[in-house]
Amino acid sequence: MQTSAIDVWVTGLGAMTPVGMGASDTWAALRAGENGIATLDADWAKPLPVRIAATLPRDPAEMMERTEARRLDRCEQLALVTARQTWEDAGKPEVDPERLAVVIGTGIGGVTSLLGQNHILETAGPRRVSPHTVPMLMANGPAAWVSMELNALAGAHSPVSACASGAEAIALGLDLIRAGRADMVVAGGVEASVHPLPLTAFARMLALSTENDEPAHACRPFDRTRNGFVLGEGAALLVLERADHARARGITRPHGRLLGAGISSSAVHITASDVPGQIRAMRQSLRNADVDPASVGHVHAHATSTPQGDVAEAEAIAAAIGTHPVVTATKSMTGHLLGASGALGAMAALLALRDGTVPPTRNLHDQDPEVPLDVVTGEARTGRWDIAVANSFGFGGHNVSLALGRP
Repeated sequence: MQTSAIDVWVTGLGAMTPVGMGASDTWAALRAGENGIATLDADWAKPLPVRIAATLPRDPAEMMERTEARRLDRCEQLALVTARQTWEDAGKPEVDPERLAVVIGTGIGGVTSLLGQNHILETAGPRRVSPHTVPMLMANGPAAWVSMELNALAGAHSPVSACASGAEAIALGLDLIRAGRADMVVAGGVEASVHPLPLTAFARMLALSTENDEPAHACRPFDRTRNGFVLGEGAALLVLERADHARARGITRPHGRLLGAGISSSAVHITASDVPGQIRAMRQSLRNADVDPASVGHVHAHATSTPQGDVAEAEAIAAAIGTHPVVTATKSMTGHLLGASGALGAMAALLALRDGTVPPTRNLHDQDPEVPLDVVTGEARTGRWDIAVANSFGFGGHNVSLALGRP
C-alpha cells in the first residue's frame, strides 16, 4: 500500500484551555464566542507592562494526586491530564504498545520550573533546589510522561518549533502512521508559561497587547485597531489512527480525518512573518492531501492579532487557497497558547467540519481592508464544509498547515 493512500482518522480529542477544561467544554465556548482573557491579580503582575493573560479556569494539579503533581512542571501536568481525557475519548483502546507513539510539541517547555528553581537557588541555596528540576524543565517532559502513562513504545517525540510546535507534532504523527511506524499516535501541543519573565520579554519586543484595562477586548485578530496578542496557556491533544485499525476495534464514525500536512521554513527573519513560506506550507498540505484549493471550505487562521502578522497571513491565504473559504481566529477568545495553539486550531477546524459550525472571531468590529477574507464575526456560522486548513506559524520561520476532512 502506498503511504499516501493510508486513511488517518482522528478518534480521540482532549483539551484544557482558558475557556474550558475539556474538549467539549472548550468547543462549546468557542462556538459561543466566550472570552478567556482576564486581568492577572497576583502581586507579581502589578509592576509588569502587561497585566492580562488567558489562564486556565482550574489548576491542573488539582486534577491529579498531590505526590504526582509535585514532581511535574505545570506543562507536564497539563499534558498528562489532557492525555487521559484524550485516551478516554478514544475509548481507552487496547493497542500493541510497539504500535503506539506520542508526539507532543511545546514552544518553551518547563520555563516556570526553571525560573522558579533558579529563584530558590539564589534565595535559599543549592540544598533547597528540587531533585526533580531537570525532568521538570525538559521540553521533552510532556511527551515522555504521556508515553509512560500510555505505555507507548513506538516513540516519544517533542517538536520545538515555537508557536508551530503543536501543529508540527500532528504533522509528524501523520508521517509516523503513513511510514508504517505506528497505528496510533497521541499528538498535539502544550504550554504553560504565564510568568513575569515571558510576559515582560514578549512585551519588550512589542508583541503583546497592552490594553490592561480592557482584557476581554484586547485580542482582536484582523481588526483595524489590533495591537498585539495575549499570552495564554493550555493543551490540546488528538488521537490519530489508521482507519482500518479504528474499524477493527469497532469505530465507525471518527471526529474527522487528517488528510495532509505541509511544513516549510522561511529562513528570512527570526520573528517576522514570511508570506512565501506560509504559501508554501498551505500548498504543500493540499498537495499532500490530494485536495484542490477550490475544495477548501474553511480556514482556521493562525491570526495572533499582531499588526503585521495578520495581514501577511491574509495575503498568504488568498494566494494559496483563495478568498472563498470561511475564516476564523479563535485566539481572540483563548489568547495565544504558543506551542499548544496549532493543535487547538486543528481541533477547532476539525470540529467545525464535523458539526457544521465555524466559531466567530471575537472583537472583530472593523475588519482591516488589507484582509480580503470572509472572516466570521458576531455569531458562529453554520453550513456544510468538507475540507479545512489549519495554519500555525512560529518565530524562527516555522510554517505548518494541516489539511483536515469531514468524518
